Amino acid sequence: MMDETQTDVRPRTRRKTRRNVLFVFLGIFLVAAIVSGAYVINLANSFNGQTQKIANAFPEESTRPTKEGAASKAQNILVLGSDSRGDSVDMANEGAASDQRSDTMMWVHIPGDRKNIVMMSIMRDTWVDIPGHGQAKINAAMAFGGVPLVVQTLEGMFKARLDHVAIVDFEGFKAITDALGGVDVNVPIAFTSSGSEGFTFAAGSQRMNGDQALAFVRERYAFSDGDYQRVRNQQLFLKSVMNTALTPATLTNPAKISDLVSQVSPYVSVDEGLDAAAMASLGVSLRDVRGSNVLSFTLPNLGTGTSADGQSIVIKDDAAISGVADALGSDSLALYMEKNGLG
Repeated sequence: MMDETQTDVRPRTRRKTRRNVLFVFLGIFLVAAIVSGAYVINLANSFNGQTQKIANAFPEESTRPTKEGAASKAQNILVLGSDSRGDSVDMANEGAASDQRSDTMMWVHIPGDRKNIVMMSIMRDTWVDIPGHGQAKINAAMAFGGVPLVVQTLEGMFKARLDHVAIVDFEGFKAITDALGGVDVNVPIAFTSSGSEGFTFAAGSQRMNGDQALAFVRERYAFSDGDYQRVRNQQLFLKSVMNTALTPATLTNPAKISDLVSQVSPYVSVDEGLDAAAMASLGVSLRDVRGSNVLSFTLPNLGTGTSADGQSIVIKDDAAISGVADALGSDSLALYMEKNGLG
């Protein structure tokens, strides 16, 4: 089982809480970016005015890899969530040490040909080298040095450059689910979520509202493999969200799109370069992408173990990390997935 001492689920709070992340933001703004006409101005103002900006998202340039060759046209976006809130969020966003930990972590790869989107989840307890701090769980990088140290750690692992960073809290995830009118999910394993307001999920397809979806993606205690199944459920739900959002019923409904952006933007923090114009440009380049083109997998690992100081950890797979690094360098992450039977 995973170590729960530093990553306990905490009660949900007000809008500007920075909680655990669900990876819905890209799909939302791809939808928004495709819309043309006067709505674009309103959407841009809503997004730019309501999102919070990460003032210091990246480490010193001298420590960062460059984009070369086949990888030069690709885009890599880091999506993070954390288990803390309040002043610690601002400290982490500014690159300072805090009590904030990135509870969920996903590397989103958009290849140069823009034919698909590949989402790679990284287990939060993966034991790695964190620059300047030695070995620790990867989710501790946020606590040690804020967002820039998380970026530096991941860029060092995969020898690839991140173009953007986003942080989304669970309240935003709930908001988009309700704004879409619910999302249909094919539940792989029946379970009842923990807590006093637990929901029961039968195996098979069912429509979820925001509260149900929130419980579905947060749950880990109900599963024998804990975080492993939670990550799989999160990936599954994101695909379901994008299957719902990237349809003619949504794309041809400006009112629904405006509602999506206005409802979700307050729960999103982005680096200063990821503004509405950047999202629109990316969205237009991905105009042919649909839910079926969204691929996801979890970075392979060697299972769980115990660190020298007694922590329960996920043991990294150096061969897999090297393989992903090579695939990112040659802009062939989807092919890496296929060859290794991932997803």
